[in-house]
Amino acid sequence: MTRDDTSTPRSIDNYLAQLRRALDGADPAMIQDALSDAETHLRAECADRSGESEESVLATIISSYGSPTDVADAYRQTEKTVQAALATQYIRPAASSATPNILRRFFSVYGDARAWMSLFFMLLSLVTGVFYFTFAVTGLTLSLGLAILIIGLPFLAGFIGIARVLALVEGRLVETVTGERMPRRARPSEAGSLLTRIGTMLRDRRSWTTLAYQLLMLPLGVLYFSTAITLTAFGAGLVEWGVGAVLQSLGLDLLPGTVSLGTPESTSWLALPAIATGVVILTTLLHLARKVAQIHGKLAKTLLVAA
Repeated sequence: MTRDDTSTPRSIDNYLAQLRRALDGADPAMIQDALSDAETHLRAECADRSGESEESVLATIISSYGSPTDVADAYRQTEKTVQAALATQYIRPAASSATPNILRRFFSVYGDARAWMSLFFMLLSLVTGVFYFTFAVTGLTLSLGLAILIIGLPFLAGFIGIARVLALVEGRLVETVTGERMPRRARPSEAGSLLTRIGTMLRDRRSWTTLAYQLLMLPLGVLYFSTAITLTAFGAGLVEWGVGAVLQSLGLDLLPGTVSLGTPESTSWLALPAIATGVVILTTLLHLARKVAQIHGKLAKTLLVAA
């Protein structure tokens, strides 16, 4: 480390800079949480002791809160414990060495809770996509329209602030579905005047990537929802028709809407392949949903997490 890395921080910004360097190489979401916790705690302590200089307050706080290196080590250790606990929350049967057979691995996805959550996420994404897109377009439009008025800047600050809160909520949903580590705490508000805070928000790359994510969620939501509904309807339809055909061949007309293809004999011969094809399609959909959720988790982390 350089001398600046090991010296006692003289300001909150200096402390945060040292903490960021000490966390270099760690998960970006964990770094964001650590910086948020540290900044919130340090600014609250300095505000409570406003009669003292920031440097003297920091010197006292460090003795109890810890140096940037100590805090970084504590966060790394805590993160290992948390990730180990999360890894055992959802166990994928497909990864079990006790099921080496390819068919068992293929169909074991039905026992994977994360696959079902991923499918639910694909269906839900249309609703969230419409909401995020509407919010982003409306907010950007009103911000531009009100820019010439005195309420323009406060509205812009509030709009970006709400967008960041929504990004935090979306991150928690993505982490629950995919297991991708996302921030658990929002960045604290910048100190200074309204103009200073707005300037900081506008210069922050994450403000714009967050809005880009919200705009992108509409086409992605349509794609996810359409894929999930189409494959579910096609696979379930084949299974339903096949079951109905088998029942008809046994003299049981429990599914009267079943369409006959040629003679009853030819229809019954096609029933089992139809059922098998439908089951394969539905099973493939679960595998696809899990993969889509994993890719989406990487995209969300790229756009919603501070660099």
